[in-house]
Amino acid sequence: MKIIKKIIKISLLSLLLFFLLLLSIYIYAKCSDKLPINSANSYYLYDKDNNLYNGNNKEWIKLNKISHYLVDATLSVEDKNFYNHYGFDILRIIKAMGINITNGKTLQGASTITQQYAKNLFLNFNKTWSRKITEAFLTIKLETHYTKDEILEGYLNTINYGGVFGIENASHYYFGKSASDLTLAEASILAGIPKSPSNYSPLADEKKAKERQKLILKTMVKNKYITKKEMNDAYNTTLTYKKLDVNDNLSTLMYYEDAVFNELNNISSIPDSFIETGGLKIYTNLDMNAQIILNDKIKNNIDQDSQIEIASVLMNPTNGNILAIAGGRDYSKSEFNRVTNSKRQVGSTMKPFLYYAALENGFTSSTTFTSEKTTFAIDNNKTYSPTNYGGVYANKLISMAAAIAYSDNIYAVKTHLFLGEDVLVDMAKRLGITTKLNSIPSLALGTNEINILQMMQAYGILANEGYKIKPHFIEKVEDIDGNILYEYKNELESILNKSIVFILNNLLTNSYAKEFIDYTYPTCINIAPKMTKTYAIKTGTTNTDHLIFGYNKDAILGIWMGYDDNRDTDIKDGSIMKNIWIDVMESYLKDKENNWYDIPDNVVGVLVDPISGVVANENSTNKSKIFYYIKGTQPLFDDDLDKILPTIKENN
Repeated sequence: MKIIKKIIKISLLSLLLFFLLLLSIYIYAKCSDKLPINSANSYYLYDKDNNLYNGNNKEWIKLNKISHYLVDATLSVEDKNFYNHYGFDILRIIKAMGINITNGKTLQGASTITQQYAKNLFLNFNKTWSRKITEAFLTIKLETHYTKDEILEGYLNTINYGGVFGIENASHYYFGKSASDLTLAEASILAGIPKSPSNYSPLADEKKAKERQKLILKTMVKNKYITKKEMNDAYNTTLTYKKLDVNDNLSTLMYYEDAVFNELNNISSIPDSFIETGGLKIYTNLDMNAQIILNDKIKNNIDQDSQIEIASVLMNPTNGNILAIAGGRDYSKSEFNRVTNSKRQVGSTMKPFLYYAALENGFTSSTTFTSEKTTFAIDNNKTYSPTNYGGVYANKLISMAAAIAYSDNIYAVKTHLFLGEDVLVDMAKRLGITTKLNSIPSLALGTNEINILQMMQAYGILANEGYKIKPHFIEKVEDIDGNILYEYKNELESILNKSIVFILNNLLTNSYAKEFIDYTYPTCINIAPKMTKTYAIKTGTTNTDHLIFGYNKDAILGIWMGYDDNRDTDIKDGSIMKNIWIDVMESYLKDKENNWYDIPDNVVGVLVDPISGVVANENSTNKSKIFYYIKGTQPLFDDDLDKILPTIKENN
């Protein structure tokens, strides 16, 4: 009996101490500085010309102006006891813990509206214990400094409604009206989005949105906000979505904003909460004209009913400024950003890195290998039998220039194995590709999965004649008072031989050169009629992926096309991709002169037979083409081809 009394005393004392501690925290919070509630989640995005193009709290609406249906729906589904607790719903927490423990996994959460609003004061939602403690204290500060109506008003004006922040912005975006005029049907759809914006936006998945709406309406009936008849009428109402994009109906622009915040979260000098900054002014490299062009050319070339997706990046190669992106075809239908978050096999777009290494190791534009069906003997009695696209082979010696023009796989693997498989791995690292690559024969054909931004960095180095750069979205970040928190520093470092880069860039123009129309066609010959400028271009194709990277001194554009579920693509998809590429480049550069590279002093041009690489003469069977060489390595006129061609002998 004494033991029981002792336990009761200890329990009561512990409970008393807990309440005293809690009271002390609330008193301390009340005496501390008041939080700037209206700047929660406040940011302003500027394009490259310092024009404001988005800010998530542009439309702030007073609580008493918001449709009561929206308020009631939000309270019902998010926090029915909002007006009866002090920031934490203890009974709801205990109930959620019981359900989660019983099921062995997290099925229910217990965050109140005040807690969710506290989270919105941060730039990211890190789930560390220190963050949780800080959020809990901020929840208490909000409750002690503001009325419930003020907290609810701030919450509704800052939460995410599928890439659109704040209820007034969301109401105009989805329904073309003010939040004060929302009907029950409209309000119950919008109230369902914040739980999971990528899943419950009606523009992304209307079926899931309707399921969520039904749950909310049932909850509203249970909480006596509406009748069953009103529930059924609202659920059966056919809604028309206006999709009034806040950014001139650019379905791809939100991917750029998404990438900006992804980069922002990785900048260590930026405080992690809006409390410290009062909001952020983010100056980006966005070229709105380029984004419009990219957006429109994608829409114009891809059938609306197609499920194929796209990742595309337009960049200034001189400094790595990313001017425009498309992380998919339509952000409202899929928020997954394929530019920042996806890795795909890169196919033959890996080959230029291999050929730079080859040129650096003694190969020339005229170096030849035989293009024929080949089985390679690999270590441990293994073999490797790559094939050319369409099963087309020259069955004779072809030059490196021809191999690039046709994207010949046999030539590439022979070059790769001749140099040694580690050479391409090291070359990729040198160019800034951080993905772990395998030293295997098929690496020359791009069998590794690499993110498009890493490929853009590597190609950007070729485009700027050998200088290391970093693709980036943000130029500068300031706090709300204009104090600079971060500024990008462009420190160019030369990592490639400019003369070799010049030779390679000219070799990549052969992908659309008519002089190579022979036993097969150059890979980009179909878009040559659209070209008014000179470009270095390389395409890549796997069963599931189509890629293209191309550039001149002014711009570089990379595109991937394929399906998210990795189904096989069609040959026409590659043609669509190439047409998007040339349409974007020609439109973006239409007012610029043809800005190609100057020939270095130690490089010489020689007129040669394009297929064989032999010096052209009156007996040449093919059209002649100028190839470039480091002086002293160019082929010369001679009857003995073994003396005039830097041909690497094969060990078949």
